[in-house]
Amino acid sequence: MDKLVKAMAHDGRIRLYVAVTTDLVQFAQSRHQMYPTSAAALGRLLSAGVLMGSMLKSDKEKISLMVRGSNEIKAIVVDAQHDGTVRGFISNPHVMLLNSETGKLDVGAAIGSGTLQVLKDMNMKSDFVSTIDLQSGEIGDDLAYYFTVSEQTPSAVSVGVLVNPDNTIASAGAMIIQLMPDANETDIEMAEYVVSHLKPISQMIAEGMEAHEIALLLFEDVQILEQRDVSFTCDCSKDKFARGLLTIEVRDLKDMINEDHGAHLVCHYCNEDYEFSEEELKEILLKKVNHVAHS
Repeated sequence: MDKLVKAMAHDGRIRLYVAVTTDLVQFAQSRHQMYPTSAAALGRLLSAGVLMGSMLKSDKEKISLMVRGSNEIKAIVVDAQHDGTVRGFISNPHVMLLNSETGKLDVGAAIGSGTLQVLKDMNMKSDFVSTIDLQSGEIGDDLAYYFTVSEQTPSAVSVGVLVNPDNTIASAGAMIIQLMPDANETDIEMAEYVVSHLKPISQMIAEGMEAHEIALLLFEDVQILEQRDVSFTCDCSKDKFARGLLTIEVRDLKDMINEDHGAHLVCHYCNEDYEFSEEELKEILLKKVNHVAHS
């Protein structure tokens, strides 16, 4: 079972977030039928999204992360909630690219140059939006830069996905170490030492470590504050797609009825199929015409 852990160290001057996300990345892999590099790219952003969602203040808030690239992967979109649920999609699920020197999946090269946008829906009139240039396209470096520049919180971010030869997910997870405003020189030096000596997060998870075990490994005085389950969860439904059909032009609805004899719609986030018969489309058309007539 995937887990998220929130913790602190050094009397609260260092904040820790760790998530094991193997199952949810495997679910995304199954849904989107991704090649390894695409799976690693989306999996990294999903894993980071889980952690950033947990930083929100309430269940009414949500966060969206969007990576825009210049190479094979043009876009990755992830939505995360405070409750540990996350969903996402990638523009090109069929990317397999290896680094010629290391032989590892080359997410940075697959994405190329571009931007990372973070949008926080604070359930208020104005949302928080910040856009930064990608530093490497490897996701972890880019998010660390975002936290430092946009939130003025020095952070180390580790995200990782290991893909098996049969294209299943061996391990996936993310970790964020943040220095609070009252952090002193000792805190900074210790955090830098820990970060420089850590194994990759995906390796630790592949070796069987749980999220709380990874958190406790980081510093001697770690206090676990919270643990929760996390999952890939999409809130799409046939009713939501029906409401979406109500917003399109009357002539387009008529074309679906008379020419296509129905509609086949697919959710970008989870690849769920929704079929609308001619009769269902006629009901939607009638509802739309009646609404226009009475408005």
